[in-house]
Amino acid sequence: MSESLRSYLDFAMDTAYRAGRLTLGYFRTGVLQEMKQDDSPVTIADRRAEEFIADRIEKAYPCHAILGEEYGLRGKEAASHRWIIDPIDGTIGFVHGMPLYGVLIGLEIEGSVEVGVAYFPALDEIVAAATGEGCFWNGRRACVSAVSDLSRAFVVHCDLKNFDEYNRQMEWERIKNAAYATAGWGDAYGYALVATGRAELMLEPCLHIWDCAPFPPILNEAGGYYGDWQGMPTITADEALATSQVLLPEVLKVIRGG
Repeated sequence: MSESLRSYLDFAMDTAYRAGRLTLGYFRTGVLQEMKQDDSPVTIADRRAEEFIADRIEKAYPCHAILGEEYGLRGKEAASHRWIIDPIDGTIGFVHGMPLYGVLIGLEIEGSVEVGVAYFPALDEIVAAATGEGCFWNGRRACVSAVSDLSRAFVVHCDLKNFDEYNRQMEWERIKNAAYATAGWGDAYGYALVATGRAELMLEPCLHIWDCAPFPPILNEAGGYYGDWQGMPTITADEALATSQVLLPEVLKVIRGG
């Protein structure tokens, strides 16, 4: 890995950790939520964490662009480097005192995400990677599961009603019936579970770019796949699938109904 990617990764890990500690000051305190136009919640913790992350990036890398969930784009849209941040992924769970919410930071360079960090403050877990360096979970090397048959796979998923809303119920039924077990540990933590070998498959039929920006390098460096339901590595498909390279062909076949 180049020295620049190393420095970006160190910076992103430190920034995610500091922002995560900030969110803990509001966690399980009865923090009030507001509803955005898309009927998703936002809190003062989301806003302050994003402000903290963005301000830190602007001071360290003033020529870089920043795209955040709460405040949109800062900097030039055509910038070669773009930081994509979600200050609290899983705000619904955060508001309800669930410990699986995460702080997400990804760095896109010339259109490709090269650095990714997902920090889960209430669990004090951090999963981080940069292209060519490997994936690390709390400082130890992480890799995807060696399970090679979907019938033995543990599948994690998002809110089940999303499969109905986005007309993916048939695909979900096929995956569910083919898998060994399923659980609804959705949002970013599901992808972290796959990258660290604790689950074999995570899938969502709908999400935004800031919900997934860190996961291409994290899954790639852990020996896995992150992308759409057709097998295309991307963060812009508004859907997501994470699994191992070994399981990917079978998963795609089941999704297609083959």
